[in-house]
Amino acid sequence: MKISKISLWSLNLTSHETYYMAEGKTCDTVESHVLCLETDTGHQGWGEVCPIPRYLPAYAKGVPSAVSEMAEGLLGVEPLGVDAVMRSLDALLPGHFYAKSIVDIALWDLFGRLTGLPLYTLLGGRTRTDMPVYHSITCIEPDEMAKIAASAFQSGVRQFQVKLGTDANWEADAERLIKVRETVGSAPLVYGDWNCGASRLHATRTGRAVAHLDIMLEQPCKTLEDCAAVRQATGLPMKIDENAFDTASLLRASELGCLDAVALKLSKFGGLSVMRRARDLCVHLGAEICAECTWGSDIVTAASLHFAASTPKDSLLNTCDLSSYVSPRLCPDAPSRNMGRIAPPEGAGLGVTPDRDLLGSPIIELV
Repeated sequence: MKISKISLWSLNLTSHETYYMAEGKTCDTVESHVLCLETDTGHQGWGEVCPIPRYLPAYAKGVPSAVSEMAEGLLGVEPLGVDAVMRSLDALLPGHFYAKSIVDIALWDLFGRLTGLPLYTLLGGRTRTDMPVYHSITCIEPDEMAKIAASAFQSGVRQFQVKLGTDANWEADAERLIKVRETVGSAPLVYGDWNCGASRLHATRTGRAVAHLDIMLEQPCKTLEDCAAVRQATGLPMKIDENAFDTASLLRASELGCLDAVALKLSKFGGLSVMRRARDLCVHLGAEICAECTWGSDIVTAASLHFAASTPKDSLLNTCDLSSYVSPRLCPDAPSRNMGRIAPPEGAGLGVTPDRDLLGSPIIELV
């Protein structure tokens, strides 16, 4: 059995509302890619990647070229040894982890379908029935953000990511956090995320203004050293996102004392294969894990959910149902959140299959 065909689609995902972040970063309509690896026996594996502009060293227009470069290491290859296949792709195309993540996810999906097992079993075994989701609140006026938090709270959500920094005003950022905390009460988890868009001083002033509340901070500054300085100055726990992308960065964040929590994102690490190793290290270091990706619809969400479902119980902070923020939904069999929680799909592999009519014609077909 060999991989005999590679198909790649491009489509636009549109957020239900424009999503504002610090330094002018936005998510409105973003290009996503969907990949299908097909064997000569007719089995298929699906992957997805959706880079956000100006967010990480990744861009949507690079995916087709990277997939074409990696085709030599995929066509005619037996797909059962995912790690071995991905190592061979590293020799063909060093780096470009975001593009490799779409291939890695598709290989794992194919492996699961061939074995008849769900990915959470292959990734270490299911540790929970379902997982808590966090709700991400776009950075707009504080009162409007509080309304979004109230609506999400009524739906059962108990973890809230509050985007900060669009107006470079630390007092406005403090007001955003205070009003969301007042709205949801004292028990839920609330954390403020600058996506690297704050100076050390800005983040410290904001953190000190809300230090009397139970607040966590997420990636305020561009470097781990500055994030660690903010954590020390405010006494507030810190979640690292953009600066956590390999084992070395995780070790450095732990060494600096700012790895209370961490976002493990598929496109940052290059897929599930590397994310498993990162997860094991985070468990060892005592960091709580947010299992997710940068953006996307049902396929990348399913991969994140399987990863979350196989993460040790005490080490999972939350996950994110990215597909709930965008349209179209690609897979009619994909799960949705229920009372602030979500379960992984059932069935072999990812457990979801995209609607080919919705995908349209592929932009690349290689045999």
